[in-house]
Amino acid sequence: MKRILLSSPHMSGNEQNYIKDAFDTNWIAPLGPNVDQFEKDIAAYAGVKGASVTSSGTGAIHLALDILGVGQGDSVFCSSFTFIASANPALYLGAELTFIDSETDTWNMSPKALEHALSDAKKANQLPKAIIVVNLYGQSAQMDELLEIANHFHVPIVEDAAESLGADYKGKKSGTLGKIGIYSFNGNKIITTSGGGVLISDDEEIVAKSHFLATQARDQAPHYQHSVVGYNYRMSNILAGVGIAQLQVLDDRVARRREIFETYYQELSSIEGIDFMPELENTKSNRWLSALTVDPTIIQLNPYEIMDKMNEVNIETRALWKPLHLQPLFKNNKFYSNNQSEKATSTLLFERGLCVPSGSNMSDEELTRVIKQLQNILRGC
Repeated sequence: MKRILLSSPHMSGNEQNYIKDAFDTNWIAPLGPNVDQFEKDIAAYAGVKGASVTSSGTGAIHLALDILGVGQGDSVFCSSFTFIASANPALYLGAELTFIDSETDTWNMSPKALEHALSDAKKANQLPKAIIVVNLYGQSAQMDELLEIANHFHVPIVEDAAESLGADYKGKKSGTLGKIGIYSFNGNKIITTSGGGVLISDDEEIVAKSHFLATQARDQAPHYQHSVVGYNYRMSNILAGVGIAQLQVLDDRVARRREIFETYYQELSSIEGIDFMPELENTKSNRWLSALTVDPTIIQLNPYEIMDKMNEVNIETRALWKPLHLQPLFKNNKFYSNNQSEKATSTLLFERGLCVPSGSNMSDEELTRVIKQLQNILRGC
C-alpha cells in the first residue's frame, strides 16, 4: 500500500511560472522582484504594515528577539509545549529561558501560569525582554488574556504563528496580535517555500531593521562597513516565487485541512477515550495537523503503540511535541505549571496526544483508509 504521510507539500502548479521568471531574468540571489512581491502579498493577507521574508521561521524569531534587545544574560519566556525552534533563538543570543505551561482550552500558553511567572520575575527585578507565545497546530492562544497580562508588565509578545498561518483570532489573522509575528514555510507547513519564514509587524521600523539585520547589517557606505552583528537570513528570489503561488491557494488549503479534521471528528469522536484538540470560541484554527488525545485507561493503548500499529499499515502518525521543560537541554530551566498540585497540562497532552495525517493533498480514499485503520485499532479489532 502507498504510504500516507502526515503532511506533505502541496503544490498548486503555478509555482513554476514564478521560478521560470526568476531564471529568465537571472534574479537568483536573496533579493529581487519575487521577494518584494511575496513580502507585499503576505503583509496584505495578514493585514499588517510590513513583512520581511527569511530563510527560516527560526531565523525570523532570532531577528525578532534581536530587534527587541534580547542579549547575553537577559530573560525570555516561552511556551513549553512547542517545537524547539521556538526557543533556540533565545539561546543564540545568550538569554535565559523560562518555560510556561499550556491550558486545556487551546493547548497553548496558560494566562494563569504566565501571570504567576511575571509576578515572580517583577519581584526579583528580572522581567523578561520578550515572551514567545506559540499557536500550536494552527490554533491561536488566548491572545486577549495573554496580551493584557504582558502589557501590564510592559513586556512585548513575539507571536510564533509558524503553524497557524491562515487561522483567525476574533476577526484578526493569527500572528498579528503580538508586537512581532512570525510564520514558517517549512516543507510540512500549510503552505511551503521548501524552507523559509517571515517576520511581520505593524511597526515599520521593526520590519526595516529586520531587512537590515538579515542582510549582514551592512551600513550605508560606498564600501562594506558593519557596525553591528548581522545575519544571512534573507529568502532567495526563487523560493519567494514559490511562496507567491502558494499564498494564492492558502485559503483553499485551510478549507481542506478543516474538512479533514471535521471528518476525523465525525468518525472517531464517538469512541470513548478519544478527544480532539479544541477550537476556542470566536477563532478559526487552520487545523494544520489534526490532533487528538487518547485516554490509555479506556483505550488501553498509548500513542506510541498506536503509532507502531499505524506504521505497520504504512500510515504515518506522530506524537505531540515533547514539552521543552522536559527536554534534557533545559533540565535546569524554570518552568511554571498551569496545575500547581497536579501534573502539568503540557505533560499530560504529550503523554496522551497523537497527530494523524492531515495533508491538504490527501484524497478522500486515503482519508477513509486512515479512519478505518484508526477505528480498528482504537476499538481493539
